Amino acid sequence: MLHKWKTYQTFVRDESGAALVLWGVSFVIFFGIVALSFDLGRVSITQTELQSYADSVALAAAGELDGKADAIDRATLAAANLISDSKTFGAGGALLSGSDDYTLTFLSDLPASDTTAITATTTDPGDARYARVVVQPSNVEMTFGAAFFGLTGNTAPDTTARASAVAGFTQYACDVTPLMFCLPPTPVSEGMMILLRSGGNGAAWGPGDFGFLDPSRFLVDTEGPCEGKNGAQLDACLLGAIGSITQCFSQRGVDTEPGQKVGLRDSVFNVRFDIYKAVMNGKKNDPDYAPAPNVIKGIVPKSGQCIGNSEEISPDTLGLPRDTCLVNGTCGRFGDGDWAAGRVDYVNTNYGGVDPHPSATTRYEYYLAEIGPNPASTADILSGLSETGRPQCSNHQSNDPKRRVVIAAGIDCTANPINGAETGVPVEDFYEVFLTEPVGDDGLSPPTLDLWVEVIGSVGPGGAGTGGSGGIFRDVVQLYR
Repeated sequence: MLHKWKTYQTFVRDESGAALVLWGVSFVIFFGIVALSFDLGRVSITQTELQSYADSVALAAAGELDGKADAIDRATLAAANLISDSKTFGAGGALLSGSDDYTLTFLSDLPASDTTAITATTTDPGDARYARVVVQPSNVEMTFGAAFFGLTGNTAPDTTARASAVAGFTQYACDVTPLMFCLPPTPVSEGMMILLRSGGNGAAWGPGDFGFLDPSRFLVDTEGPCEGKNGAQLDACLLGAIGSITQCFSQRGVDTEPGQKVGLRDSVFNVRFDIYKAVMNGKKNDPDYAPAPNVIKGIVPKSGQCIGNSEEISPDTLGLPRDTCLVNGTCGRFGDGDWAAGRVDYVNTNYGGVDPHPSATTRYEYYLAEIGPNPASTADILSGLSETGRPQCSNHQSNDPKRRVVIAAGIDCTANPINGAETGVPVEDFYEVFLTEPVGDDGLSPPTLDLWVEVIGSVGPGGAGTGGSGGIFRDVVQLYR
């Protein structure tokens, strides 16, 4: 009996093999952690892949939300057709492509807080500013983790990967000319001459009518010439001054004002041509309103060096000609770019019949060639004639060849009827247009203005503004959530 008791005590005190038990328990725990990290890693990878897909689809859709009538249709197609991705794990197949893999909705607004539910859905393409994408959830199988949680008697965590994204479209405009015009029925092309005529109130505007953008939407540059101005003085500055006119601001569509705007006259535009009269009479020596480095126009003062309110047709010079069909009245207000006949007269009159710039195709190219490689030069362009080609009235000259270039917002007035003051009008494109001759009016009050312009082209990523230093437009698509 005593022997058995000693044997029992020895067994109780014996510690050999204890490490094996501890190692066995630790191995189970370690294996469970490794298995869990492996499975959760697959969930995390799937989550990342779905989020990348959601972001890409949302950005593709938002890039089409420009407020035009077909914006939602284009956004839906872009989301479905332009983006494809893949997922390494998760049920439902590896390929992510097409509308079966997500739900796409459009929003007119976003709540200020990310924790607030999104409710401002819309089907109106004019109101759709944001695209929201919710990707179909994808379950990731817990191959090892399920066994571990089964052994421990616990419930496996949720292994469904989810993703959503919200992207929006914004256009930023900097140093812009507050001018818009109704697009012609045919595509706008380089070299096309257009007679832009100020639209009035009441009747719907047609192709070629132009108006002004609401200056209240513009943030005036605090270091520019328009700071502190308002009313007609602000309008005149925004349309006629040089330099940084407005700060950058975000906009969706434009707000228009009547074309028959009281206080705006041809003189606001014509400072570019070294013509200072009416409300601009006191600006001739103001460097903020300096004329272009080439002011050939076929008009001279009756006396002195300033045209002012007294002018006459030049006896021996011509301004840049109009398209032949516009002269003949056979093409309405939109030319075909053919100014060959007028070019012959221009060269014969101004250059004695010898064309000094035969390679220049458009009027704008010819104007630039006349300026030469140094826009700061004041040497005569024309020799021994009533016009030298350089400013004679103002004692300042702009060194920017684009001083006679303005940027105008091109609007489809058929799809978006304009009757004067309108808000949120979508813009098809912004165009640089070259003033080929001084702006005229019909003498009424308010006057109907005629702008003869030649299209240079779409502004694209940057442009000339009123003074040549700005006029930048950016289409910005970004993720918000």
